[in-house]
Amino acid sequence: MEKNDLKKILVPFILMIIFNLGSQQLMLSDDFGYGFSPHVGLILISGLLFGPYGVVGTVLGNTLCDTFRHYSPELTISSAILSFGISYLAYKLWYGDYSRRDIITKPRLNNMSNLLLFIGIVIVCSTLYSIIQKELFYILYPETIETSFEIGTRYFINFLNSAFIFGIIGIWLSKKIDFVHVPKISKRKPNVKFYKVLGVLIFIFTIFVLIYDYYFVQNIQITIANTIILTALIFIYITKPIKSKITEITYTSIPEKVMRIFLIATMVLIIIAILISTNDILLEVIDIFSPVEMDDLVIYMMVIVDILLIIFFIPCLFVLKYIEMEVIDPLYSFSKIEQYIKKGDKIQSDELLKVYSKHINDTDEIGMLARSYTNLINNTNEYIENIEKIEGEKHRIEAELNIAEKIQKSILPTKSIENENYSVYGNSKPAREVGGDFFDYFEIDDENLVMVIGDASGKGVPAALLSITTHAIIKQLLKSEKDPSKVLYQLNNQLCENNTEMMFITLWLGIYNKKTKIMTFSNAGHEPPLISDKNGFEKLNMDSGIVLGVIKDFEFKKEEISAFHRLIAYTDGITDAKNINNEFYGEERLINKLNEITEKHEKIKLLLKDLEEFTTGCEQFDDMTLIIIDKND
Repeated sequence: MEKNDLKKILVPFILMIIFNLGSQQLMLSDDFGYGFSPHVGLILISGLLFGPYGVVGTVLGNTLCDTFRHYSPELTISSAILSFGISYLAYKLWYGDYSRRDIITKPRLNNMSNLLLFIGIVIVCSTLYSIIQKELFYILYPETIETSFEIGTRYFINFLNSAFIFGIIGIWLSKKIDFVHVPKISKRKPNVKFYKVLGVLIFIFTIFVLIYDYYFVQNIQITIANTIILTALIFIYITKPIKSKITEITYTSIPEKVMRIFLIATMVLIIIAILISTNDILLEVIDIFSPVEMDDLVIYMMVIVDILLIIFFIPCLFVLKYIEMEVIDPLYSFSKIEQYIKKGDKIQSDELLKVYSKHINDTDEIGMLARSYTNLINNTNEYIENIEKIEGEKHRIEAELNIAEKIQKSILPTKSIENENYSVYGNSKPAREVGGDFFDYFEIDDENLVMVIGDASGKGVPAALLSITTHAIIKQLLKSEKDPSKVLYQLNNQLCENNTEMMFITLWLGIYNKKTKIMTFSNAGHEPPLISDKNGFEKLNMDSGIVLGVIKDFEFKKEEISAFHRLIAYTDGITDAKNINNEFYGEERLINKLNEITEKHEKIKLLLKDLEEFTTGCEQFDDMTLIIIDKND
């Protein structure tokens, strides 16, 4: 036995001793059910909450108290057997599988079904306990025959009221402190029809005993037979295996909150009635005018209070049932939307819309809520469908951009050109998948090397298309023309044609002759290249020209330079790069960094590393491209 199971025995054992002997010491109760006997209600609640362990605890406690109160051994043992059967019966009745019960939980008064079940269990167990208890008193104490029916009534009232009070308190505490015994599903196969017939037999035989005791002169042999049969039926019924799955509910439902207020109010009224009924001064005053004997006055006053409570209780049950059917049940069904919602997926609307369709034509707030939910589901699903289409389109565009990126990279040079006359190499880093920057270098004959770098306006696909088009036209023009200014002239006129979007491109074009060691070049609005001699880098002084694609028939200037050791052409994405302080990388920092780098083939790598460190924490805003030629003097 586990430590927790031992607690389930000790708690009802101690409570039984406290309320049983305590009520006797306070003169609230006496033998044969006189006065107020709260301990009898513990018999039901101990089994209901603590299961078999609570049954054992309450029976042991009750047996000890009966011994202390000097009941005969026969009555003590008989009462122990009765307490065992009634306590266990409450436990089995709660976890029974009933047709109108949707789910089975631990004792919770969270809906009308559970509330009615609890009240039904209290009434059934009160009736059975009081009938058998009065029969036992008559069998063992025949002199009580004249008051037998009164004894049964006393026990019924005591059991009913105290079980109701202890039940509300116990079930409420069980939510705060988890001490309820949850049964394990039995492996034994139940005979459903047998136990249904047995339940009907218990009901019929109970009615028979009540009618017989009230209308006929009691016979001790018949009473013994009735007691044995009714007790046997109870003990056979409690062998019914528990096969229902127990559902754990962790939240407090709205019906439970409403019922809690209602039940607490009812419980308070009962307690007030008990306090009034046990007040000696008030009882003495009432006794003067009442024909009832003083010993039974407490019970009669409690009966009156119970009748008043029933008058109040029954209409309230109908009101609660109406609220549950018209408000709570629809809200509960609406709350099931949670299980149909998965992040990023459409709401599985078919089943939900069936639920909402039942109330969609209602003219009250439930109807408004149903219509709102229906519109929300439909609109949400439509939105998700649109998102899915957009995502599909996005993936398609991404795939196409990846292809475009590969195509654009494929037309750029991948290897440097190195010979005894020069070394030329470059690099381009687009801000997006594709960009408007491009560069190229290639030998057009045995003597001449072409170098070109361009920067199209804008970013992304439009800029990439313009740069690819420009690149293709240049290569075609250079097959027949080696004057950079004339190439730019023809290129500009072609780009101006049908340029409705007024896109433009800056471009620097140079042709290096390895025999003359002269670089002939022409510029179309591009950043001046940097040239170096033994003293370091400086800007190349040249004509700026205009951007390509804007003004037709523009005459570009042809220029040349021979006195240089290294030439670096670049796009403004390098100098315009910003750090987290919104500072530009700038031309001055570029020149200083290039002057610091002495390794010939590490200039691009080390320069890009410095750019990366400078722009840490910032997104790349523009394409970055540069091309370098080193003369091997």
